[in-house]
Amino acid sequence: MSAPRLEIDLGRLQHNAITLVKRLARQGISISGVSKAVLGLPEIVRIWLAAGVSSIGDSRLETIEAMVGAGITAPLLLIRTPMLSQVERVVTHATTSCNSEPVVIRALAAAALRQGRRHGVLLMVELGDLREGILPPDLEAIAELTLGLPSLQLMGIGSNLGCQHGVAADADNMAELSALANALEARFGISLELISGGNSANLAWLEQSGAPGRINHLRLGEALLLGREPLGRTAIPGLHTDAFKLVGELIEVKTKPTRPWGRQGLTSFSNENSRQPPLRADRGLRQRGLLALGIQDVDPAGLEPPPGVSIVGASSDHLVLEADHPLTVGEELGFSPNYGALLRAMTSPFVQRRCIDGEAKTPRGAAAATAQASRPGRTARGDHKLNDPKRAEVIRINHGFI
Repeated sequence: MSAPRLEIDLGRLQHNAITLVKRLARQGISISGVSKAVLGLPEIVRIWLAAGVSSIGDSRLETIEAMVGAGITAPLLLIRTPMLSQVERVVTHATTSCNSEPVVIRALAAAALRQGRRHGVLLMVELGDLREGILPPDLEAIAELTLGLPSLQLMGIGSNLGCQHGVAADADNMAELSALANALEARFGISLELISGGNSANLAWLEQSGAPGRINHLRLGEALLLGREPLGRTAIPGLHTDAFKLVGELIEVKTKPTRPWGRQGLTSFSNENSRQPPLRADRGLRQRGLLALGIQDVDPAGLEPPPGVSIVGASSDHLVLEADHPLTVGEELGFSPNYGALLRAMTSPFVQRRCIDGEAKTPRGAAAATAQASRPGRTARGDHKLNDPKRAEVIRINHGFI
């Protein structure tokens, strides 16, 4: 199989899902697996559902529709506020959607009425991160609006933290969400099914506090996929952080100077706020490799290279490397992606996918997981050179699921 490609260890993903489902169930919390970073890949979604994930969440309606087309029958949650132009499709394919705008809620109700359906609504509350959400003083009025529309079902309330300004879940904002849920139930004489506290950024708070209050639901992506919490990029003890490997092929290897020569200007990806190109230290001659992988395919800043290799630059279609050991043209190198790099690589039509049907191996333990936090995603050196003919675990290849 050619490069670039993402190698996906399904066994490690299975382990992460089973572990998180069991841990959170002890606190009365269910999980929506957020599939947006992997474009709803059915192999991964089915593993999550078999592990006990209660529903699948995604921000793109197109991905939800593709999952339905692939035979995924689990409840599907649209985690981004619906576009007015898409309400008919939202009602057709999503079980529930996150909402904050009255005009959208009314449009969803009208679409559901036309289709003879009842659509679930999760009202999102603004708790400080300043992305989406209803301000707390306005929540009661919008809840009353939703309850008054018979083609809608008010499933609960939720919040999102950590994505815009990195605001962390803590005792204060989670207690506020619990109090808002209690107030709505008392005011309207209802019982809310979901009090959705947030995403993978909530896990550190849960670990420290151990007291979820009314929180009974989380929407997890990074923790399930990469075994990390996003605020500090720290490994979660007992989870695999290396289920994904981005593989690229070397197309040039030469010894070159480390400082460019000639008059310099901006590149296509320069910061235009700074008209001066960055000065580069002259470190003499170095072995350089060009990888057939670029900014169009991945966020280079989100890649952890193999030992002895460093990323020194990138353009649309090339990753520029330096190495302290010999490289050869045609050699494949594997990189560990962070969440942003994984999302872009999955989205690129030029990056193929290879699912490895590995066993649900247990990580080396909490101590090893903590130690890995200082070396994101690194595994043994041999795992990074991936042109080994002994790697015969491949079970399927996916080309452009959507």
